[in-house]
Amino acid sequence: MYARGGTYVKQKEKDRSIIFGMAARTTSTGASAARERLLQTASELFYREGIHAVGVDRIIAEAGVTRATFYRHFPSKEDLVEAYLGVEDANIRGAFAAAEESGAEPKELVGLVIDGLADDVSRHHTRGCPFINAAAEYPDPASGVRKAVAEHREWFRSELEHVLEAAEADDPEGAAGQLVLLRDAAMVGGYLDGWERVRPSFVAAATRTAGLDR
Repeated sequence: MYARGGTYVKQKEKDRSIIFGMAARTTSTGASAARERLLQTASELFYREGIHAVGVDRIIAEAGVTRATFYRHFPSKEDLVEAYLGVEDANIRGAFAAAEESGAEPKELVGLVIDGLADDVSRHHTRGCPFINAAAEYPDPASGVRKAVAEHREWFRSELEHVLEAAEADDPEGAAGQLVLLRDAAMVGGYLDGWERVRPSFVAAATRTAGLDR
């Protein structure tokens, strides 16, 4: 559907990098500097090394705060984990909001979303999905962490459905579910096999699923 050369593609690349590149990774606004350091430090360590592999003492030491400061902001480690997932959730919600405010036509927006999700994996999620990784470490579905994961995934699926519905996809609900599964698989495959190898397959499959190849 989309030409791969000329001014249009250059503009598309520009839009994608601005809207969905997710280059600005943020934590909550208006929080204290100590809380921000704790959350930033924990986010990097949790994603890189795993949640249970990283103890509170190490986070406190690397963030340069006192134990009292830690527990003032996060009564438990699980509270910190939920905050970490909250940052991940807020970043992708912000990217979708910016995309929807860009003025792109509905079908163009779907293409931007697909390319943007692919870019996000290569830039920020080279070790798989932070939500899937967290869920694997918290097997109890009643835990706060698992609830945060479930809420994020439900929102992500519904947001994709909304974008696809606006683009007049044949089956927005079904296509949204398939895109969620494709992204899940792509993030795992990218970690195991390398994103440069996986990306073309993900983009091609997602494009077909969204009906953009017609």
